[in-house]
Amino acid sequence: MTRITSLPVLPTDPSAGMDEMEALAVDLRRSIRGQVRFGAHDRALYSTDASPYQVMPLGVVVPADIADIAEVLRICSASRVPVLPRGGGTSLAGQCTNRAVVVDLSSMCREVLTIDAERRQCVVEAGIGVDELNRRLAKSAPGLLYAPDPATVAQATIGGCIGNNAAGSRSIRYGRTSENIAGVDVLLATGERLWLEPGSGRRDASALRLATAVAEVVLRHAALIRDRFAKTIRRNAGYGLDLILKQLDTGVPIEDLDLSGLICGSEGTLAVVAGAKLKLHPIRTATGLAIASFATLDEAMNAVNPILTTDPSAVELLDDVVLRAAMGNDVCRPYVDLLPRANGGAAPMAVLYVEYQDDTPAQIETGFDKLSATLPGVPIERYRDTAAMAKAWTLRKSGEALLHGLPGNRKPQTFVEDNAVPVENLPRFVREFKKIVARHGTEAAYWAHASVGVLHVRPMIDLHDARDRDIMQKIAIEVADLARQCGGVMSGEHGDGRIRGPLLERFYGPELMAAFAEVKRIFDPLGILNPGMIVGVGPIESMTQNLRALAEVGHDHDHDHDHAKNGRTSSHRAIDTYFDYGDQDDFGHAVDMCNGAGFCRKTAGGTMCPSYRGTMDERHSTRGRGNALRQAIRVGLGDGEPVWNDPETMETLDLCLSCKACKTECPSNVDVARLKAEYLAQSWRDRGGPPLKARVFGHVRRLNQLGTITPGIANFVSNLPPVRAIMNRVLHIAPKRSLPAFAPSLYGWFRKHRRANGTGAVTRPKVVFYADCFATYNEPHVGQAAVRVLEALGYEVVMPKVACCGRAMISTGLLADAITSADRALETLSAAIANENVRAIVVCEPSCLSAITDDWLQLKLATPMDVRRRVASKAMLVEDFVDRYWDAHPIKPVVKTNANPIVLHGHCHQKAVGGGEETSARLLRRLSNGNLTIIPSGCCGMAGSFGYDASKYELSMAIGELSLFPPVRSSPVGAAICAPGTSCRHQIHDGTGRRAVHPIELAASLLTN
Repeated sequence: MTRITSLPVLPTDPSAGMDEMEALAVDLRRSIRGQVRFGAHDRALYSTDASPYQVMPLGVVVPADIADIAEVLRICSASRVPVLPRGGGTSLAGQCTNRAVVVDLSSMCREVLTIDAERRQCVVEAGIGVDELNRRLAKSAPGLLYAPDPATVAQATIGGCIGNNAAGSRSIRYGRTSENIAGVDVLLATGERLWLEPGSGRRDASALRLATAVAEVVLRHAALIRDRFAKTIRRNAGYGLDLILKQLDTGVPIEDLDLSGLICGSEGTLAVVAGAKLKLHPIRTATGLAIASFATLDEAMNAVNPILTTDPSAVELLDDVVLRAAMGNDVCRPYVDLLPRANGGAAPMAVLYVEYQDDTPAQIETGFDKLSATLPGVPIERYRDTAAMAKAWTLRKSGEALLHGLPGNRKPQTFVEDNAVPVENLPRFVREFKKIVARHGTEAAYWAHASVGVLHVRPMIDLHDARDRDIMQKIAIEVADLARQCGGVMSGEHGDGRIRGPLLERFYGPELMAAFAEVKRIFDPLGILNPGMIVGVGPIESMTQNLRALAEVGHDHDHDHDHAKNGRTSSHRAIDTYFDYGDQDDFGHAVDMCNGAGFCRKTAGGTMCPSYRGTMDERHSTRGRGNALRQAIRVGLGDGEPVWNDPETMETLDLCLSCKACKTECPSNVDVARLKAEYLAQSWRDRGGPPLKARVFGHVRRLNQLGTITPGIANFVSNLPPVRAIMNRVLHIAPKRSLPAFAPSLYGWFRKHRRANGTGAVTRPKVVFYADCFATYNEPHVGQAAVRVLEALGYEVVMPKVACCGRAMISTGLLADAITSADRALETLSAAIANENVRAIVVCEPSCLSAITDDWLQLKLATPMDVRRRVASKAMLVEDFVDRYWDAHPIKPVVKTNANPIVLHGHCHQKAVGGGEETSARLLRRLSNGNLTIIPSGCCGMAGSFGYDASKYELSMAIGELSLFPPVRSSPVGAAICAPGTSCRHQIHDGTGRRAVHPIELAASLLTN
């Protein structure tokens, strides 16, 4: 085995020492079953977390199991190479960025090993997410849950929660992670594995050695621990020596000492958490949520202590800055609109979420009544419905990421966002905090776990600007001092990391810092576990080193301080883009929209991110693509040229299905589908043209037009084995994938239909029917059904020959062609709706509708924006039109009796930018007399040409199996399976053998003769 004698220095010279790293990678590949990724691209994907920092790691290991982790530690320990264990990578203080070998436990080390419902305990591996664990408990141990619920509960892993000692909204009732751990399964830096739990010292010599040494340090510093450690409910600065002292004070023998609480909050610096024994709690059967609105932040803060007398399970704060950010997010905006208005009818400047959990609905009502009595005259909205409460909590949990979507150079930064003070001192702390922020010439966003005195405050700082970075350091020092004066601590739950580590000695003093160093040496004598966190931190100036913002442009923007531009003069060089990025300030800001919060790593609910859910691989998450794009493009925003043809970036983008879910489900509105299309288009332009596969699949309308000339012959020939084999090879089509059949053109049928039926003498309201590629040439029965329904409702259908919407061209990066086609289509459509008698432009295919209402408004078209907006405002799904004007159609709809249930799978673009699956569901409810089931599915996995590709076929089908195929297979035999997307219907057929129909086909059978 190669021994590394010295560590290369990063980030100043990323190439230094790579020969040694390559030798280490070889050793690791020989020794473990998991993946070893030491390439520059993979390292860059793990160089950030949800903090402002970026540090290039030495390499990345994705272990196949716990034995792999032990082997990695053994090899790295022998070579004295630092190791950074990592879960969801959602840390806000920079503790998940380091010059180390990153070990990603979140991909494969995620099993639930045992569940003991009687003892209310379970044993899990460290990589499982909190939400996923609770979903599994709901099946195997109904009535029990793991209670700590940080805002990142959908993507945070158990190991990460232990590393941060995470808590959450309901910690006033359930406590922190450390109060919910019965033991931790750890690996020491040498690879030695042991359990740390009560009594482990009696069974394990290593556990006894650790307990004895730690107890000696704690007892020697007992007086200082009692004096310096905050007495708040929430505290997470330094090592939890107070938890050990508490046990010793109560007479716990050394051999019974529980060191698991010490591991909680240690940020991976003492041991690698392989798993844990968790305490479970019974689920309260009744829950209610009240939201109170206030005219000022101070009023909200003054209300917190009175509210606590009503025994809530959570009290959460959002201020007007967060609410303003939410108004700019498509997902969260409706939830803001539902908030009660402040007194006087004005929009609230702050709201408090007050939750009650109990055993009966009557007890919840009692809590509500107590709250109203406690806050006389304060507007309060009460929520009892589970779905409504879930939507309201979405707004609260999105708070941190929402702030990154605010316009301007000054962004809410994370450096003082985790102070915890005794709740009785919270109003004073807020008042003084506001003075500090104002004194330094900026403002801040406030939100909080108000029930336990944890205040998340984000001052507006431009990290590109040297003067703002100086302000950042000054505010950090003053706020840390204020927290101590108020009896609190500067870190309540998010840890120290790079951002608060430099303040630890100011808070604890040199003696306790020396005690922390002793504890570190006891567990990790060589100091290889996440070095520089908690112990060995830099001076206060290090807080503004290794900032991601500075790495983006290659140098500081220390130019003239222009207050009109929020303190920064940008030197970004213009790039000739195909899309307009004015809605995200500019292209540079769009590239940097991802803040690393990792909402895209959720494994259930919504659609984002299908390829991550199918692979559980960071590289194929939305965040991974955001990092990859930033790395490839950022050089061009400074002094160099973007790397448009980077093979690694292309590979990372290759599994993006362009589902658009990130545009709305990501609280920061990172639009990876648009950025991917831009990157591909720039790459094709840079290298002289797109590859054959992109040209063929991008111009699918032209291909379909050719096939429909003689559809029978075309279908016969394309299915001949030799022909299909050639197509598979040339276009890289998966042999198992069925091909869509060609059919006689819908235009031909429509001409015959009009001649046979005429338009009649009576002038009727008109509807323009946009005939998409598939309804025109592959599935004309869908278009025919739409025409029959519209005519049955009394409309004259106008179906002009319209150019392609460009959807396939956009997805394959043929943006120049898409722009040309969109302009041609707009010319036709704008002329078609010039008649005032035209009610709407109806579309069958959701992805075509999204091109009209989303992409056409963002591409740099020749068509004036007012024309584009007029067309977009008229466009809607055909079934949405039928339902929306149900009571206003020229002929009143009459629904035939339908006893069969209907099952609906919504299209990704419909969910993301098309008004949601309700745009199809509302009509289907009318047709089914309410007997409608909406499958809670994500992406189907087909996504246009994605599912045809031989290299993606297995992933395509795996995505379908996640949430779509099983409920389709289990649907009753007589049920009508509905899917408005042609790709979705194709995927359902190939994956389940069931035939899915377009909603308008079902409508045609029930609304027409």
